Amino acid sequence: MIELFERGGIMMYPLALSSLIALAIIFERALFLSRKKILRKEIINLVQNFSGNGELDHTLTACSQYDGALSAMIQLGLRHHHLPQEEMRILLEEQGRQEIRVLERGLPILENIASIAPLMGLLGTVLGMIQVFDVIKNQGIGQTAALSGGISQALITTVAGLFIGIPVLIAFNFFTHKAESLILDIEKHTNTLVYKIHNKGRQNETAR
Repeated sequence: MIELFERGGIMMYPLALSSLIALAIIFERALFLSRKKILRKEIINLVQNFSGNGELDHTLTACSQYDGALSAMIQLGLRHHHLPQEEMRILLEEQGRQEIRVLERGLPILENIASIAPLMGLLGTVLGMIQVFDVIKNQGIGQTAALSGGISQALITTVAGLFIGIPVLIAFNFFTHKAESLILDIEKHTNTLVYKIHNKGRQNETAR
């Protein structure tokens, strides 16, 4: 493996670095974007069972025990329950955009690696072919060992670039779809809370 790496030439070093960065991001996102970790059942149950302003303090205290985007959104809505419904939605949308940045953290880097890795492999191919043509120019086409070294370098870097780029692109698409799905679920539960807060408020005013 080390010999194969060395035969690939200088472009194998940035390719190796990009693969390590991609692996670190993939591992971190796999742990962070856990549905159970972000969409905690305890918080969802609190939203579903919320029945009026009398439970605000209890619900807020219970939510504060958990971290994550859903917890932050629900706490924000509870703390600003006195705002008109439209103002509350605007406030939650602004907070939601910040949470989206957290959920999608690192994904642009994956996208760049998926695009750049094959290009770095192609650059290695070009460098290898330049070496081949230099050998032909200086020594003629009879030097098969030198020619095969340049061709080998060209093929190895191409394969390495594709070997990195393809799985990283798959991971990027997977995590992007998962983040978008989580965002939609967070919006659904947040909108449920907003509706319940204002619907119960209107019911209380009517009862009076």
